[in-house]
Amino acid sequence: MLDIKEDQNGVVIKVRVQPRAAKNSLAGEMEGALKVRLTAPPVDGAANEACCKFLGEVFGIAKSNVEIVSGHTGRNKLVRIRGVSEAKARALLCR
Repeated sequence: MLDIKEDQNGVVIKVRVQPRAAKNSLAGEMEGALKVRLTAPPVDGAANEACCKFLGEVFGIAKSNVEIVSGHTGRNKLVRIRGVSEAKARALLCR
């Protein structure tokens, strides 16, 4: 089950990023984390930027409302998505 925690600003989601994929996509759940495939390479923050942009598109919000809380240099990240409830996050991601 996905690790999604709601706070006063939105939700924090555990994310596992796979850079240099063929296309940007959600790839299910892995050890409680949302697996996200990104075309961007893991260089100079490109994958982090792509992750925020892609998750913004998935949730239908501006990428400025998506913030990487921790894990800036690794594959495992905690991502805060502002203005989204846990119920909406689960509905979009757990289908």
